Amino acid sequence: MDIRKLYINGEWTDSVSGEYIEIENPDTKEIFAKVPRGNADDVDKAVKAACAAFETWQYTPLEERVNLMKKVLAGLKSRREELIHTITRELGSPVKVSAEVHTDPFLLETEHYIKVASEFSYEVRRQTSVVRREPVGVVGGLTPWNFPLEQIEKKVVPALLAGNCVVLKPSQYTPMTAYILAEEIDKAGYPAGVFNLVTGRGGEVGDALAVHPDVDMISFTGSTAAGREVARKALVNIKKIALELGGKSAAILLKGGDWEQGIRSVLDTVMLNGGQTCNALTRLLVPEDELEKAEEILVRQTAGYKFGPVEDPETDMGPLASRKQFDRVKGYIELGIQEGARVLLGKVPEDDGSYKVEPVIFSDVKRDMRIAQEEIFGPVLVVLPYKDVEEAVSIANDSIYGLAGGVFGPEKEANEVARQMKTGTVYVNAGQWDVASPFGGYRQSGLGREGGVEGYEEFLEVKTIYDK
Repeated sequence: MDIRKLYINGEWTDSVSGEYIEIENPDTKEIFAKVPRGNADDVDKAVKAACAAFETWQYTPLEERVNLMKKVLAGLKSRREELIHTITRELGSPVKVSAEVHTDPFLLETEHYIKVASEFSYEVRRQTSVVRREPVGVVGGLTPWNFPLEQIEKKVVPALLAGNCVVLKPSQYTPMTAYILAEEIDKAGYPAGVFNLVTGRGGEVGDALAVHPDVDMISFTGSTAAGREVARKALVNIKKIALELGGKSAAILLKGGDWEQGIRSVLDTVMLNGGQTCNALTRLLVPEDELEKAEEILVRQTAGYKFGPVEDPETDMGPLASRKQFDRVKGYIELGIQEGARVLLGKVPEDDGSYKVEPVIFSDVKRDMRIAQEEIFGPVLVVLPYKDVEEAVSIANDSIYGLAGGVFGPEKEANEVARQMKTGTVYVNAGQWDVASPFGGYRQSGLGREGGVEGYEEFLEVKTIYDK
């Protein structure tokens, strides 16, 4: 594996630019790697290779595509420890989180995509026609820094299984995991051009992919603002678009529910990955006459999350991913104080160069405050009191986003409330993630779905053949 090169047309090759991007370890501040600063010329080479490969790859038997992906999965599993420590280095994630959150679930999801591809009905007979699913073509995958393996896996694995060719641009901040995948794809024996890796900046490589006339689909994960720009560029020549964007997800505590379990579930999402998670339940809605009860549980439970060295297997939280992230989250904490929210727990973080932000909880938050409307992307929870369930649902739905949600209360009522929330996923009480189910959002949280059969179908076009 040569991280000073790009992977284009089955070969490790120099970037046209001859320039590099430094990769920082957020925990130690060490510059531990450099990757090529790819540009539009590199993208053009990769797209041309993908187009040429697609001419034959799209007709490759499903069994062959599945067997190749099984080889990739076996290779990734054999390098599990390397994946975990690579993610820890490039993201600053504690090793426990890198293993349990960033690696193991998405090796499992790769297995599930293989199962979905193997069992999928690519042709279905209707009354006088056959409805057929075919690969889209050349897919440009643009992935974010906060889940380096997951977001690559959710794009590359189903796209290749479905018969597409891929040009992947990982985040410029966390590109190292992508090199491990690229090496395993190379070892597996994929035909040249089927998979290509071009590292670089979003405004250069990402934009070049979005506007390239021979790219048939863009699959993007990132902020809503960035997704809007990518979509605008991609629609110049009407590409297929899949967008997984931001969120400001609400959790509702109902009277009579298990609040100990509910609040633990909420905090787990807010503290997970240092709060750098798009579907974190960062708005907690509480009956106003039981606010003190919720606050006591929040303070007590938050104390149980451990800051410490990222290599310590007991550590739950490490630094944020970058100086940019630290400044963003610090600014929102200062804004919350300025807006008049009551600080229940925490303080403005010290700017000591560590990127460390300890949990902050604001209470008595009003629904129109910016900290209640905007995605903070840090370990910051806002608590909003409500008068009745109708108002709780109204507050929960009062957002430009609709990515995730949670309801914790008596089973029947909680499920009724979940069905009133305008959001792509809702956790009810002790509900658990299901590898077979889709993920994605309503409104400005995105277009399309990832995961499950629905996530596989994103990488297929629909053709109707009238034959009777």
